[in-house]
Amino acid sequence: MLEKDFKKIILKIKSEIKNTQLEIFKEANKNLLKLYYNLGQIIYENSSWGNKFIDELAIELKVSFPNIKGFSVRNLKNMKKYYIECNKNQFVQTASAQIPWSHNVLILDKIKDDEKRIWYMNQTAINGWSYDVLALQIKSKVYERQVLGDKPNNFRDTLISPQSDLANEIMKDPYILNLTSLKENYIETELEQAMVEKIKTVLLELGNGFSFVGNQYKITVGNEDYFIDMLFYHTKLHCYIVIELKNTKFKPEYAGKINFYLSAVDDIIKSDLDNPSIGIILCREKDKFSVEYALKDINKPIGVSSYEISKYMPKDIIDKLPTEEDINLHIDIDETIEQEGEK
Repeated sequence: MLEKDFKKIILKIKSEIKNTQLEIFKEANKNLLKLYYNLGQIIYENSSWGNKFIDELAIELKVSFPNIKGFSVRNLKNMKKYYIECNKNQFVQTASAQIPWSHNVLILDKIKDDEKRIWYMNQTAINGWSYDVLALQIKSKVYERQVLGDKPNNFRDTLISPQSDLANEIMKDPYILNLTSLKENYIETELEQAMVEKIKTVLLELGNGFSFVGNQYKITVGNEDYFIDMLFYHTKLHCYIVIELKNTKFKPEYAGKINFYLSAVDDIIKSDLDNPSIGIILCREKDKFSVEYALKDINKPIGVSSYEISKYMPKDIIDKLPTEEDINLHIDIDETIEQEGEK
């Protein structure tokens, strides 16, 4: 009990520090973007001078402010574009103030529709996407998948608002996993670990608020030990997130298994201050109607997402991804070795 209370205190302290850091960044970022907007306006209003004006301005600023970066010819042109786009739509300017300059440049360069721009800006701020993650999200058309597509889950029926809305926001479908760093002469255990580590990284990067608790997390029900593939705590939802990884197409029985895990986590781990735990099943593919029927009468919040392996990954590796049976066998072997070592 004491250890659990200590973990809760640590989580609260970390949350306070991160929130303060975020507020400091927001204020500094807002002032920087205001400067770039004003410089962009000046450059735009003197466009009749042509590119020579920007070239001379870049040289003058570098001489006057040698220790300040960001006054290259290319960046000054970006400031002009930023002013033009923000001046056309005030909502773009408001949303842009939440995220770093480099992220704004990327969004304005890659996306032409203002509604999509604002969505990517808001999601970047909410989820804390890095530049590389944002680039991946744009490339994989996450807007089309998240806003225009379906998210198979029962959150609306099992959680109250705004908990249900925020839970829906953390769901991604599909999750893009890049395992190209895996060495050619890999072994099965390395592949399994690479899968777990990549999914952990993707969740931590894409979802601001995810805190990793452990993989193959052991819970004991009665006299039986069970192992949850991955367990997270979400600091904004204030609940545990149970992740089950399946290297197959979705099967209805998967919903029953994760429902069991959620009941166990809520009874054994969750405190009175925590909200109901949420389950996410990650599988190779899924059928929308099978998911809907499987979740129809379940009163625990569960979502189902698919994952995609980077297209640059060799097919022979994809075909050899560990199945649930492989993972369970690996656990049994590890337990046997551990027991033998204790003798």
